Amino acid sequence: MTPRPRTRWLILILVALIAAGAFAALLWPQAQTVDLGTVTRGPMRLAIEDDGRTRVSESYTVSTPVSGRLQRLDIHVGDPVVKGETVVAQMRPALPAVLDARSRAQAEAALAEAQAALSAAEGDYRAAVAMREQADADLSRSQRLALSGTISQSALDRDQITADYAAAQEAAAKAAIAMREAAVASAQSVLQNDAGASNGKGAETIPLFAPATGTVLQILQENETVLSAGSPIMEIGNISDGLEVVADLLSRDAVRVRVGDPVEITDWGGPDVLEGKVLRVDPAGTTKVSALGVEEQRVGVVIGFTGDPGKRAGLGHGFQVTVQIVVWQAEDALRVPSSALFRRGSGWSAFKVEDGRAREVAVEIGTDNGTVAEVTSGLSDGDQVVLYPVEGLADGSTVAPRSGG
Repeated sequence: MTPRPRTRWLILILVALIAAGAFAALLWPQAQTVDLGTVTRGPMRLAIEDDGRTRVSESYTVSTPVSGRLQRLDIHVGDPVVKGETVVAQMRPALPAVLDARSRAQAEAALAEAQAALSAAEGDYRAAVAMREQADADLSRSQRLALSGTISQSALDRDQITADYAAAQEAAAKAAIAMREAAVASAQSVLQNDAGASNGKGAETIPLFAPATGTVLQILQENETVLSAGSPIMEIGNISDGLEVVADLLSRDAVRVRVGDPVEITDWGGPDVLEGKVLRVDPAGTTKVSALGVEEQRVGVVIGFTGDPGKRAGLGHGFQVTVQIVVWQAEDALRVPSSALFRRGSGWSAFKVEDGRAREVAVEIGTDNGTVAEVTSGLSDGDQVVLYPVEGLADGSTVAPRSGG
């Protein structure tokens, strides 16, 4: 039976509508799946992280006081020492050089000359004593005659001056004897030292005491050897009370560091995070070469420990640590994930999700620590934002959260 024309047209229109709907569905824009983040309020901080090393703030270097032979040390690295009590080293002063025949003859002649000068000084002294005694006698006689009016006052004054001059001459002659005796002793010591060097006898051993209470940090010369005066032997410091950390920061980071900034010290080998604070920022930088061969300007920052010393047990001198210097922090900051921000001209923008659509908003930010940024305007607490916005995302685009986002 042949279908009626009216029914045939209804079937054709229905098929056309279905095809048009399917085509429209294909052309309809699909929602983009995105990762979402939330603007929140809470504590926030900005920290500069770098490697550091521990050191004793006040170390003492034990050096040889004179030239001589250092005896082999009986002390070891890590041994405790007490100031003025612990003998850390012993040394024997160097033997004097043996005189050759000519030098010995000159020394003997110098001794003979000094002895002759001493004899002459002793003769001058005896003469000065006689002159002083005579002057005193003349003065006494003049004083008696002056009482009876036999001599004038001017004559008495002349005798007084003569007596004073004679006393001064005696004192000078006595001082000359002391000077000549010293010259003789000096000349004799040259010959005595030469005799000691010839028969192998030297000075007695000199003990060197610890200059400070603490621990032996480093031994620079352990074996017996001959050293000149001022040669370093070992380094001593107090690890328990005088330990600090020094970190070499990039100069662009160091300018933001201030004395008193809190510091967290990690990766030192123990389970606890150690506390500290910045004690000093060096006023001058130094050029150092990085592991990649790039020259960098580094500035030394000295950090002191502030927490319980018991938490850093085992931490010694020259240990490597990681420091995080907190240069900014806020207790109640409005935070947006840094990955939600992108540049728009000279400012920052983000896509805020409203009713399933991405709305581009201009955002003003303060401090950005790389994880979250401080929002000063443009977003509110609880706003949903698109993380890592792709290039094709535009204002008004339909978005859907990625599964698990």
